[in-house]
Amino acid sequence: MFSSDSVKKFNNLPTPFYYYDIDIIKNNLKSLKYSLRSNNKVHFSVKSNTNKRILEIVKSYNLGIDAVSYNEIKHCLDQGFDSKDIVFAGVGKTDEEINKAIEKDIAYFNVESFQELDVINQLSKKQSKQTEVSIRVNPNIFSETNKKIQTGSKDDKFGVQLEDISKFSDYDKLSNINITGIHFHIGSQILNLSPFEKLCKITNETISYLEGNGVTIKNINVGGGLGIDYMDPENNLESNFKDFIHLFNSKIKLKNNQSIHFELGRSIVGQCGFLISKILYTKKSYNKNFIVLDSGMNNLIRPALYNSKHKISNISSRSNKIEAYDIVGPICESTDTFARDYEMVESKRGDLVVIYSCGAYAESMSSNYNLRDNIKSYYSDTI
Repeated sequence: MFSSDSVKKFNNLPTPFYYYDIDIIKNNLKSLKYSLRSNNKVHFSVKSNTNKRILEIVKSYNLGIDAVSYNEIKHCLDQGFDSKDIVFAGVGKTDEEINKAIEKDIAYFNVESFQELDVINQLSKKQSKQTEVSIRVNPNIFSETNKKIQTGSKDDKFGVQLEDISKFSDYDKLSNINITGIHFHIGSQILNLSPFEKLCKITNETISYLEGNGVTIKNINVGGGLGIDYMDPENNLESNFKDFIHLFNSKIKLKNNQSIHFELGRSIVGQCGFLISKILYTKKSYNKNFIVLDSGMNNLIRPALYNSKHKISNISSRSNKIEAYDIVGPICESTDTFARDYEMVESKRGDLVVIYSCGAYAESMSSNYNLRDNIKSYYSDTI
C-alpha cells in the first residue's frame, strides 16, 4: 500500500502525523450509497472523526450528522451541514445544549430517558416550539464486542428499558414534543450480523405495540455498530454495507411513510486514516525487544483504552528478518503501548512506522496529555 515514493514524501514531513487516503473514503462512501434505498437515511457519527476535510467529503455524499454534544452540532453547522440533517444523541445533554439545539431547529433528539423528555418539552415550551424526538430503547441484546463499546445490554447506561415502552403514549401527549421515532444502538465494532437480526425482530414488535397504542412512528433509527477489519485492512478497505443495510431493509416491516435511519461512523472512515510515526529508539530489556515511537496514546488511545489491536508496519526497513517487539510510545504511562510481542521486520532508529485503521477514534480522541503538541493531518491528494 505504501510505496517507496510514499516513504520519500513522509520523510519530508515532521512526524508523528495523521494521513488520510482520500480514495479509500470516497470508494467506501460510494459502496454505502449503492447499498441504500430511497427510504434510508445515514447520519454520520461525527464523534468518530471531526476532521474538516473528512466532513467535507462526507457532506458531498449527502449524509447527515449524528452528534453527541452541542459543540459537535456547531462544528458541523460551521462546515455547511443543514440543521435539518442533524440528530442530537447522548445520555447526558445539558439544558444549555438542549436549548441551543432547539434554537437551531435540528432534525430530532434521540432521547435517553423520560426525565430528559420532560426537560425537552419544558424548554421547547419556553421557546414556543414543537420539537421532534426519537426515544432510545435499550433492547437488552448482547453483542459480541468489547464490553467497553457495548451499548445495548441491560447493564449499559443508554436508553429506556424495553418494558417501559408502554409509557410512550402518555408522554406523546406532552404539548411541545412530537414522538416521531424510536432509536436503538447495540454496540460498536460488530462483525457478526446475528445481533442485528435480533434487533430487527425487537424493532418490529416495538413499532407494532406503539402503533397499537396510538403512537405513530415515522423514523426507525437502528444505530450503527458495523465493524471493520483491523487485522487485514489492506484487503478489506470497504465495509460490508451491502449485507448490513440489506438486513434491515429486508427484515424491518415498513409502511409507506416510514424510513430507516443509520448512524455509521467507524465503518465509513476507519480504514482511510493512518498514524505515521518515526522510531525514536530500539532497545532490549530482559527478554523484550522494544520499539519506542514518537507517537503515543495521546494520538491513538484505543489500544490503551480497549486493549484493541491495529496492524502496524515498518515501511522503510529493507530487512527480511522478523523480530518480535513491544511497540510503545513516549508517554509516561505503561499503558502507552500499541502492541506486545508484535512480529515485524527488523527495525532501527529513524525508520517510519505506519499504524493502520486510524480513521476513526484516533484524531477525534487525541489529547495533549504530557503537554504534547497536537499533530497535523495530511491527505493523499495534497502531498
